[in-house]
Amino acid sequence: MVEQRQARRRVRVPKGVRPTGEDHRATPFELFFDLVYVFAVTQVTGFMADGHSAHGVLQGLLMLALLWGTWSGYTWLGNHSRADEGFVRAGMVVAMAAMFVVALTIPEAWRDGPGGLDGPLVLVCAYLLVRCVHLAVYAVAATGDAGLRHQIVVTWLPMTAAAALLVSGALLGGWTQTLLFTVALLVDWLGIYLTARRGGWRLHSPAHLTERHGLFIILAIGESVVAIGVGAADQPISAPLLFATILGVAVAVCLWWLYFDVVSLAAEHRLVEARGRARVDLAVEAYTYGHFPVVAGIVLAALGVEGVVAHAGEGKPLGAFYALPLFGGLALYLAGHLLFERRMHGALSLPRLVATCVLLAVLPAAVVLPPLAGLAGSVAVLTALIVVETTRNGQVRRSLRGTPQQDEQQ
Repeated sequence: MVEQRQARRRVRVPKGVRPTGEDHRATPFELFFDLVYVFAVTQVTGFMADGHSAHGVLQGLLMLALLWGTWSGYTWLGNHSRADEGFVRAGMVVAMAAMFVVALTIPEAWRDGPGGLDGPLVLVCAYLLVRCVHLAVYAVAATGDAGLRHQIVVTWLPMTAAAALLVSGALLGGWTQTLLFTVALLVDWLGIYLTARRGGWRLHSPAHLTERHGLFIILAIGESVVAIGVGAADQPISAPLLFATILGVAVAVCLWWLYFDVVSLAAEHRLVEARGRARVDLAVEAYTYGHFPVVAGIVLAALGVEGVVAHAGEGKPLGAFYALPLFGGLALYLAGHLLFERRMHGALSLPRLVATCVLLAVLPAAVVLPPLAGLAGSVAVLTALIVVETTRNGQVRRSLRGTPQQDEQQ
């Protein structure tokens, strides 16, 4: 960390760029920037629901991965230089406009609608514009930092290869597009990860990074709340509908609690304590890559909740299309937590591991259960997990929440 501060003092800062410091936090402009992702994630959930197939869910997850990759890139940029000033802000405004186009075209990501422009191709072009603006602005902000600029230049290589695959997929469509999009993501993500092992990225503020990821988790949980409203739309108010909405809100509360009560605080403390290359590695592996399963799990669970609310008054079974995203999504959410905790602390939470196994074990039964029974069962598992963890981790929880107050008194 000392080396990073000394490097920043030696760096020639370009005009219109203001480097951040150790105490930097998320800016209001970054929250404004996230609004396009709120719309985009809602579009992804709607896309999966309309497709009503395993292929549609896979396509939705691929779109979510594209969104996550762009958001992560701009989060690192905002950690390096203030996002609300000068050249960086101008670049992010352009990216917002392009990302809105991406979100707008998600319903036509695999199937072009009649008339107008080619939907899949417009989506890919807008996405690539978001990526190119990010790397171009980042390169300017990194002026004088040879290591970071080299990392940015190297990042163009996997992105260019992925771009060719994405364009090809958009032109070909169908399962071929799905395959090419999958390969493109693997090339892009794996290429960036492998080059990041050389230590070229810079992390100025751990608090900013953890705060930004926490905000995206809230964004995703917010989508699960929106899904309740979507599922309840055009339905008459009834006792089953009210019960389903209460259970849906309970799922959202549990998801929030499981991340923010202890996990996010402990991880931020760990990241602050880390130094130099170890800190950057933690940020890349536990946050940039490690948080995607958590986010994907929330979005899948939101799809399941939407289905339960939409069919709350029906006596027929929940069915595989909604049971798999609901229970599988919650299991993926907890599995993501396990991976995150393992990377951050070198430990594994036994209660969360057990809860993950329980969700997967009862999944076949959930397929044939009535919708309300399935949702109530998932809430019961999450609630039991929270009770166990609150009892077991009481001292740790008090210690983490007491630290800021103690620091202020000192």
